[in-house]
Amino acid sequence: MRRTLKTAAALALAVGAFTTVGATTASARPADSSHGCPSGDVCFYPGAGWNNDQPTSTYYRYGTYNLSNMYGTYRIYNNQTGGATMRTCTGYNGAGCQGYLPAGWYIDKDMTPINSITLEP
Repeated sequence: MRRTLKTAAALALAVGAFTTVGATTASARPADSSHGCPSGDVCFYPGAGWNNDQPTSTYYRYGTYNLSNMYGTYRIYNNQTGGATMRTCTGYNGAGCQGYLPAGWYIDKDMTPINSITLEP
């Protein structure tokens, strides 16, 4: 009797896990993107253009990001949602931040003096 209950419990757990995975997979949809930038991301494109809709860097989570090896002009596209903003900063760890780039906007910016960015709600 004990072995039957263990087997039944293991089977129920396995079926439940399979059902959950199936439901998650079925309901997952790709995010809308614009110029190759997924919805909710901030994307960087080298030069003053869209680089054939292929960003070289993308950032998704709110917070501060230190940058390296970004020189010259980049197009920065804030494709975040819900009014989230993005800022460029001359110092590391979000020091010396400049202006706000609103959601849905882009800017062509010389990244040579920029050492970090922030994504904020």
